[in-house]
Amino acid sequence: MRERWDRAGQRRRVRRVARDVFDWRELRPGQGEAMEHLLRGRDVLVVMPTGSGKSAVYQIPAQLLPGPTIVVSPLIALQRDQVLSLAERKAGGATMVNSAQSAGSSEDALDQVQAGEAEYVFLSPEQLAKPEVVERLKAAKPSLIAVDEAHCVSSWGHDFRPDYLRLGHVIERLGHPPVIALTATAAPPVREDIVAALGLRDVEQVIRGFDRPNITLNVRRFADDRDKRKALVADAAGRKGLGLVYVATRRDAEEYAAEIAAAGKRAESYHAGMKAAERERVHGLFSAGELDVVVATSAFGMGIDQPDVRFVLHSAPPESPDAYYQEIGRAGRDGEPAEAVLFYRSEDLGLRRFFTAGRPDAEMLRRVADLIHDGAENPREVREAVGVGPSRLTGLVNLLQQADAVELGPKGELRYAGDGPDPEEAVAQAVRLDESRRRVDDSRIDMMRGYAETTGCRRRYLLEYFGEPFAGPCGACDTCADGTAAPEPTAADDGPFPVHAEVLHASWGPGTVMRVEEDRITVLFEEVGYRTLSLDAVQSQSLLTLGKD
Repeated sequence: MRERWDRAGQRRRVRRVARDVFDWRELRPGQGEAMEHLLRGRDVLVVMPTGSGKSAVYQIPAQLLPGPTIVVSPLIALQRDQVLSLAERKAGGATMVNSAQSAGSSEDALDQVQAGEAEYVFLSPEQLAKPEVVERLKAAKPSLIAVDEAHCVSSWGHDFRPDYLRLGHVIERLGHPPVIALTATAAPPVREDIVAALGLRDVEQVIRGFDRPNITLNVRRFADDRDKRKALVADAAGRKGLGLVYVATRRDAEEYAAEIAAAGKRAESYHAGMKAAERERVHGLFSAGELDVVVATSAFGMGIDQPDVRFVLHSAPPESPDAYYQEIGRAGRDGEPAEAVLFYRSEDLGLRRFFTAGRPDAEMLRRVADLIHDGAENPREVREAVGVGPSRLTGLVNLLQQADAVELGPKGELRYAGDGPDPEEAVAQAVRLDESRRRVDDSRIDMMRGYAETTGCRRRYLLEYFGEPFAGPCGACDTCADGTAAPEPTAADDGPFPVHAEVLHASWGPGTVMRVEEDRITVLFEEVGYRTLSLDAVQSQSLLTLGKD
C-alpha cells in the first residue's frame, strides 16, 4: 500500500514539474516510465524515435533529485542549444564545459556546478577524459548522469566514438548515481553493448517504437552511375521544402551540391574536410531556413534538429540499416509527411566494404601492449612513443581491454591487468576480436542490400532489423504502392523458428531470429552478425536448433 501511495505521489510531482517548469501539459509514451525508474535509483536505457522528447526524461527527474545532473553530449552545438533552452526556464541553471571555450570559462562553469548554481552541466566525453574535471564533478556530488547519443559507445554502432569507452569508468569514479543512456536508434547488439560498456546496473530498458509512419520509404534502382546522378539531381531540384542529400564521399558532396545549385536550388555541401568556420556557416544557413538542400557526408548528423526537413535522399547505401535509419530520421520531425529515397546501384556496396575493411595494425597493438606491460601509464607518453593520435590510441587500448589485458586506473592511467594474458597472446586475441567485428560489419552491409532489394514491405524490413515485429504491409513504401508487398508471416504462424526465438548453429553459435519470411529466416548471430538462411536448408540439414544451450 505504501509503495502504491509513493508511486502516485511521485507521478504527481513529475507532472507538476513538467507543467510548472517546462510548460509540458502531458508526457509522451515511455517518458513517465523511464522517469519513474530513475527516481527509484535504477539505471535506464531509453530508445525512442527522434522527436519523441528523450531530453525530458532526464530534465524532469533532475529537478526532483538533490545535486547536479551531468549530461554527456558529443556535439558542442547541441550543448549550446540545450543550455539556451534551459536558460529560458526556471530550471536551476545550466552550463557547459567543452574545447570551444577558454580554460577560464570551463573553470567558471565547474565553479557554478560545485556552488550549486547550475543544475545541469553539459560535457563532451573528451572532457571527462581529464582527471581534474572528473574530480571537480565528483566533489559536486552529482545525483544523475545522462549519456546522450549512447550508441556512440558501441563498436557495433554506426557512429562509434572511442572517447565514449571511458564513460563506464567515469561513472564509477563519480559514485555511480542513477544513469540514463539515450539514443534514437539501437539494434539489439548495440543495446547490449551500451549496457555493458557503461556498466549499467539493475538496468531497465524502455524501448518505444522505432516506426516513423509519416516518412514514406522508396528505393530507385540504377545500373549506370551517370543515370543515377542525373536522376538524383533532378529529384532534389524538383522538390519543395527543405531537404538533405547524403553521399559517400567529400568529392560527391561538392559535386552534387554544385549540380543541384546549377538546377536552381540554394544548395551547399558539408563534410569533415571543410574548415570549422565553413561548416558552421552552412549549419547556420540550414538552421535559419536559408537553404533548400544540404548535400553531406555522414558528418552532418547528430544534433540536426530541424523539424521541417521534407525529404532525405541517399546517393548510395550507407554501411548499415542503423546508419540509414538514423539519417532518414532527420526528416519529418514535425510529424508532417516526409519522404526518404535511396538511389541504389548494387556496385555502390563495394565502396562501403572498402570503407569498413581496415584492420588493426598488429605490430602497433604489440607496441602498445608492451609499453603498458612494462609500466607506461600516461596515455600521452604511450601515444608519443607509438606515434598515434588520441582517438587511434583509444581504439587500440579498447581492443586490448576487450582482450582482458589492459585496464584504466581511477585517474585514467593505463595499467596492465595483473591476471591478464601476456602481450603476445593479448594481441592475438585483440586481432581475433576485431576480425569478428569486421564480419559483423560485412553482415550489416548485406542487410542494407536486403533492404534495397527486398520485394516485401520496406518498413517491415527495417523495423524487424531493430527487433520490432511489424505485420505489414505499411502502405507507405514503394513496394506496398506497387502491390508486391504481400502480408508476411506473423509471430502466430511463422513456423518452427518464430521471431525473437533463440537458436544455436553448429558453426556460428548462438543467435536470435530477427525476421521470418515464407522461404527464409534472418538470424542475428553473436559472432558473425546477420545471416539470411533458406528454411528448406535449415530444416533438411538440421542447421539450427531452438535454444542457446
